[in-house]
Amino acid sequence: MKTILFAPAAYNLAETTRMLEIARASKGKFEPHFISYGGQFEEFIEKAGFPVHKLEPRLTPEKIEHIYKVDKGEKLGAFLTKDEIKARFQSELVVFKKVNPAVTLTGFCLTIPYSTRIHGTPLVWVVQSTWLLETGMGMIPQDAFGKLRPLIIGVLGGVTNFFVKLVLLNQMNRVAKTFGAQPIKSYFDYFSGDETLMAEPPGFSDLLHPPEHHHFIGPLIAREDFPIPQEVLDIPHDKPIIYFAMGSSGTAEIIAILLQGFEGQPYYVISPVKKLVEKLDLKVPENVILTEWLPAHKVNAMADISLIHGGIGTVMTAALAGKPVVGIGMQPEQDANLQCLVRKGFAIRIPKRKASAERVLQAIETLLHDEEAKQKAQAFAQRVAKWDGPTQAAAFLVEHFGK
Repeated sequence: MKTILFAPAAYNLAETTRMLEIARASKGKFEPHFISYGGQFEEFIEKAGFPVHKLEPRLTPEKIEHIYKVDKGEKLGAFLTKDEIKARFQSELVVFKKVNPAVTLTGFCLTIPYSTRIHGTPLVWVVQSTWLLETGMGMIPQDAFGKLRPLIIGVLGGVTNFFVKLVLLNQMNRVAKTFGAQPIKSYFDYFSGDETLMAEPPGFSDLLHPPEHHHFIGPLIAREDFPIPQEVLDIPHDKPIIYFAMGSSGTAEIIAILLQGFEGQPYYVISPVKKLVEKLDLKVPENVILTEWLPAHKVNAMADISLIHGGIGTVMTAALAGKPVVGIGMQPEQDANLQCLVRKGFAIRIPKRKASAERVLQAIETLLHDEEAKQKAQAFAQRVAKWDGPTQAAAFLVEHFGK
């Protein structure tokens, strides 16, 4: 049986669970293996029973925090040092030689697009259409700006490419050259594998006809068996329920402001952000249930409004629940994902720099009384529910790499 190698950033909940969902659906068709440089979700892979190749250099909590801050634009600098990149290339090439994968999948393991090229291993990205220039990176609708749209998209792409070269590609290219690899010239080349799977249904963004080697597979919903606390199960519905989730990448200080803003408000709030704010001296309001990770696909369905950061996993889970969304993106891709829901008529996006408890509460009140938004959310949920992302992904991988 051929081996399939998964390369998640195991410090990111959504990415780790997406890879796990595909691995579970692929088991029996391939032999799934994982690589990991560390992170709190590495144990999820081990608990699932898949082999994990733990690579060096290991990611410290400080390094993970640095990567997140650079990714969110809260800090300037490169993701990795030259020595870290070189060591990672070497570690990954050892695994490729050992397991000889038929294909490698990633969502944001930083060095994999280079090491797969060096070794000659096919690479499949698992992304979303809001990363593509064809969609205006999710922020520019197809019918916007008329004849100026290509020019505006070109400017947006140029700015994005400059930033990505600065924090990622320039340093990677210099190291890759010593391994005999050709440079990756742009952001868009970096995020294009031999094939690309988009974890969304058609029509999430304005993209209906994807570019060559890009394929819709539908959402990859995290279905981890997290326990649901009894106080969540027993929550009454005499007041609106807000599901407030920020994945594993939310900014703690913003989360704290929003949590405290619920003090005395006529809502119940279920919020699995305990890990994100555990280092803060935070007084949790009585109407807020602060928890560890929850099975979002179950708990989100209990709520009247989703308050989320806009990662594709939380966006698709909220969409599947069929509830209106208030969103605060922590970085541009999340803003773009949220903007797709705004255009569908059942979401309000608040820019990170303008995030405040007052703005969030106002948006919640607006959506709670917007019957049209509720109907549009339910209609889109029916479209999302028709797509089984893990099954579609596994079938694609078998067709293209399993024969």
